[in-house]
Amino acid sequence: MPSRTNDHQPILARTGTAHSPIGPVAFDCVRVIVVRSGSAILFSEFGQKPVNVGDAVIVGANVLHGAEPEGHVTATTVYLDTDYVIDQVFWQHAALLQDRLEAQELAETVYSEPAQILRLGEERAGMLMPWLDELVERSVDGGFARNFYRMQAVWFSIAHTISPFMRVSPVRISASQRAHIRPSLPRQRKFAPLRAEARRAAELLRQAPEARWTLDALASHVHLSPSQLSRVFAEAYGKTPLAYLTMLRAEHLAKCLRDTDLPIETAMRQVGWRSRGHAAQQFRKYVGMTPRRYRQLTLRMS
Repeated sequence: MPSRTNDHQPILARTGTAHSPIGPVAFDCVRVIVVRSGSAILFSEFGQKPVNVGDAVIVGANVLHGAEPEGHVTATTVYLDTDYVIDQVFWQHAALLQDRLEAQELAETVYSEPAQILRLGEERAGMLMPWLDELVERSVDGGFARNFYRMQAVWFSIAHTISPFMRVSPVRISASQRAHIRPSLPRQRKFAPLRAEARRAAELLRQAPEARWTLDALASHVHLSPSQLSRVFAEAYGKTPLAYLTMLRAEHLAKCLRDTDLPIETAMRQVGWRSRGHAAQQFRKYVGMTPRRYRQLTLRMS
């Protein structure tokens, strides 16, 4: 989420206009983005897709997502804490679920797409605008506790309107598949404090994504066995350490392609990828396009 203060807001909304490429960036929360005017080409794990007025986008936590405005695009983004989302799934299905861990499992089963575009249509999207405006106003006003009931009511109205358009999956996958899968899924929550070893491992990867990390070496740094580290890291971040590292490298490579004139292969090596083919394959899985195409888009806009 864009900010975290003492008055933590599990729901936050902001409206903004972009004229130049955005991202790709990943957030530690679920995002619901509603296009208000203009258009853009989005890129994420679903590839490249156009969006216009009448469309909404749902992006899971820890999923890279970017946009190339076609002139400009104005959108309202609702940021939702993942714990808050799981709570809503639990209460929606409270008659069937034992606890929130079961709610988390249900959410990961049915909402299996890390990012998806909802074609609401202009008329239905127009219904959302007063609620979105109020959510933004109350977010800016702060004091989530003071606005708690009204912000929930407004969000529920938005969710009720867009939920029929969300694609759900009946396919169940194992916990091991969830941790290794690319594209990635929203992180698995255990409703417990993050292990210090997981936080330290993530910090090491963020500080030096270009290093030749192996699971054994990373585990040694945080004094855990490789299997223990994989487990506690996936519990904290929804990905294995090496999948998390791949996401960081894709993010850094995008920034390098956007902000420098380095040859693509040099940029790949700079972020830690030694094989051009492997780097291109991983970048495309996380960003939705090849590095060459990404640079072409950013050059065209500049």
